[in-house]
Amino acid sequence: MSNVFESQHPLVAHKITRMRDSATLSKKFRELVREVSALMAYEATADLQIAPREVQTPLAIAPGYDLKEPIGLVPILRAGLGMVEGVWELMPSAEVWHIGLYRDERTLKPVAYYNKLPIAPTVSVCLILDPMLATGGSAIATVDILKKWGVGRIKFVGILAAPEGVAALQQAHPDVPIHIAAIDDHLNEHGYIVPGLGDAGDRQFGTG
Repeated sequence: MSNVFESQHPLVAHKITRMRDSATLSKKFRELVREVSALMAYEATADLQIAPREVQTPLAIAPGYDLKEPIGLVPILRAGLGMVEGVWELMPSAEVWHIGLYRDERTLKPVAYYNKLPIAPTVSVCLILDPMLATGGSAIATVDILKKWGVGRIKFVGILAAPEGVAALQQAHPDVPIHIAAIDDHLNEHGYIVPGLGDAGDRQFGTG
């Protein structure tokens, strides 16, 4: 799994534990999603290209750097929305493009219902944001859309994954790095990650 990066950071492990707790209320859950997303984005962007530039400090000229590549954030609606703010705090100039997919509960296949991408790509790197990589269907469909759009580099950034979802995304798109906070044990018969944390969308928006 050379392109799969499971976080080993103690802060991530601590916050994931609080997210799993069924006693954690929606407000706190949303805060944790934002915080973990920022930590994951920090890890996922370690290889972004930079260009040198000089700046004037109060004392002298100092060498520095600017990000070279325009970055796009692509949250998969609706659960991915909660991840945007945390990543945006690190990269406020990043563009945000929404892709709407829902999982058919009978077939467990993704169904697209929203896509407002412009005709030509405006970014060089896209971070797909989705808290849960379960069956992998939504992530695969989103990568398909972004590749067809013409994005040069795509990364998946999530919070929890099932081994089945990781394997499916790897098989469909072996060139897409997967950055995940934790990989759990398995999917149950309903396509939910076990032990997981429940439905990330419901827990964020208080609809469960």
